[in-house]
Amino acid sequence: MTRIVTVLLLVGFILGVRGGEARKGKVTESFAYTGISCRRHTASITDFGGVGDGKTSNTKAFQDAVNHLSKYASDGGAQLYVPAGKWLTGSFSLTSHFTLYLQKHALLLASQDMKEWPVLKPLPSYGRGRDAAGGRFTSLIYGTNLSDVIVTGANGTIDGQGSFWWQKFHKGRLKYTRPYLIEFMYSDTIQISNLTLLNSPSWNVHPVYSR
Repeated sequence: MTRIVTVLLLVGFILGVRGGEARKGKVTESFAYTGISCRRHTASITDFGGVGDGKTSNTKAFQDAVNHLSKYASDGGAQLYVPAGKWLTGSFSLTSHFTLYLQKHALLLASQDMKEWPVLKPLPSYGRGRDAAGGRFTSLIYGTNLSDVIVTGANGTIDGQGSFWWQKFHKGRLKYTRPYLIEFMYSDTIQISNLTLLNSPSWNVHPVYSR
């Protein structure tokens, strides 16, 4: 799907200088970009055993859902719908041609069980972790080598419950670097919108080696 966008540029430029006077011109420029299309396939996190009570871990449900929906990447893509509720989860990885949609009053709560946060190697450009010499915890919502991914909603919320991590960091009890709320590596055509991000263990959004 291609959308045509008309941009009105008010450009102050010198058409001629006489008696210290400059005239301003108005330039209208049109350009096109490829929009991120709607998804052909949709599922709810509840279809994969998700429970939005704020207590039950949904890490496996989220990852199972993404893994299942990934098979539609070449068939119009897929959307995972998260309804209202409190959805406790550790980190999970997304796939290409995919939308994660948080409905209004949907709250993604980051787990405080460190077993639900796999450890990755340090970023190549860093050479070591930011908080400690070792690796880093996988971000809550993570993706690498992806294309055409949307994380959005009707102003749903992602709460990293960061105080759990901040206390450990300030007391020097972390062996690895704290996770981010959302991180994409080596990826392109990413959209993050219409969400409230709260209490990240570190940064809210970390796009790296991406465009």
